[in-house]
Amino acid sequence: MATTERMARALVSLANTQGGILIVPLNGPKARATPTPVDPAELRDRAMQAALLAEPRLIIPLPYLLHSATQAPPEALVMEVPGGLPHAYSLDGRYLTRHNARITILSARTLRELLIIRGEGSWESITPSGSSRDDLDWSKAETYASNAMSVGEPTVEDLLLRRGCIVRQGKKIRPTYAGLLLFGKQPQRWVRGAEVLAVRFNGTSMDDVFTRQTISSTLPEQLRRAELFMIENLSQRARIGAWQRSDEAPYPPGVLREAVVNAIAHRDYRLTGSQIHILMFSDRVEVRSPGRLPGHVTLKNLLHERYSRNEALVQVLSDMGFIERLGYGIDRMVRTMKERGHQPPKFDETDAGFSVTLFAKTSLPSSVDSLPQSGQTQRIEKMLAFLKSNGRITNRDYQDLCPDVSPESLRRDFVDMVERGIIMRVGDKRGTYYILK
Repeated sequence: MATTERMARALVSLANTQGGILIVPLNGPKARATPTPVDPAELRDRAMQAALLAEPRLIIPLPYLLHSATQAPPEALVMEVPGGLPHAYSLDGRYLTRHNARITILSARTLRELLIIRGEGSWESITPSGSSRDDLDWSKAETYASNAMSVGEPTVEDLLLRRGCIVRQGKKIRPTYAGLLLFGKQPQRWVRGAEVLAVRFNGTSMDDVFTRQTISSTLPEQLRRAELFMIENLSQRARIGAWQRSDEAPYPPGVLREAVVNAIAHRDYRLTGSQIHILMFSDRVEVRSPGRLPGHVTLKNLLHERYSRNEALVQVLSDMGFIERLGYGIDRMVRTMKERGHQPPKFDETDAGFSVTLFAKTSLPSSVDSLPQSGQTQRIEKMLAFLKSNGRITNRDYQDLCPDVSPESLRRDFVDMVERGIIMRVGDKRGTYYILK
């Protein structure tokens, strides 16, 4: 069986390349010659100890045992090293890599290049001045550990240590920035701006009619509340068939959540005065996050390269089921939008931020289906097209769209559409206007 030192060498070499899978056979010739049976809990613990020998600590998913058949003894221990990690890792002062399936030492030039590419990933492992273990909500940590640890795993503190959420300084335990964002009692006390500003506008541009919510708390709670905000404020696709309204979601399931999860997991939390913005319009949703694309990732290679700016945050959120540790969320988002007939997502980068724009189908909000093209049907199509483009419509706007129709007929159109739940009236008298409900 591989020693802890040999496993550490292999893990570090994978971490300094593109990641990979390390399989430790338990039933090879040497393993069969060992009369002592393998203790699965002890074996997993040794694997995690191997990851901790790296400098800095290597944060990887929990190892698992591979069985060839039900009830059969385990045949191998499997450890995954994700690609795109944010550090250059060393073991006993040596920076290892893999070349043609062999473990070698990085040359000075290659090491310099690796350090430049990965030179920004240490912030989340810092312990802020004045913080203590009392600043963590240990009930949340215990809930997380109950799902992330198997029988025989170490204590909650050991798990948080291995995940980079706490550090031990002598006999004291202190939380890192990652631990405070994930399990802190008051995360925004330590990281100002670590919150989400969600806004829902009625039209296609920012105006003075909107719904707004500032979402604070821990990152897992922010994800849940941001998703709830989008569900509650998402415009449904209004389709009129036989003068009845039916609702159809304007975005494929999961893509909005994926965009927000990526923003929360990968934003640059060193920009402490900035929030993540979720801007919902009638025809699109924009998710803007502080910080440019990390490491070697660019707009050109975004769909192919992997890099985790916040290694500990990503791993814990993966343990919780919010994201896949392999980092294929953006790929899946692009593929899903294409399969459902949407425009592809738009990715933009500014001097200090990154944004994703997801577009609703171009037919939103609606056309009139299953009706003969009567004069009223044609007018309503114009009304809905105007609402799609402008977010609101007034009586004067409608008269300009239909100059040959009497004001009383146009008034009845508004009343009819309000009664059927397609639009709603806002304001009174001369200030009255209508929006999609």
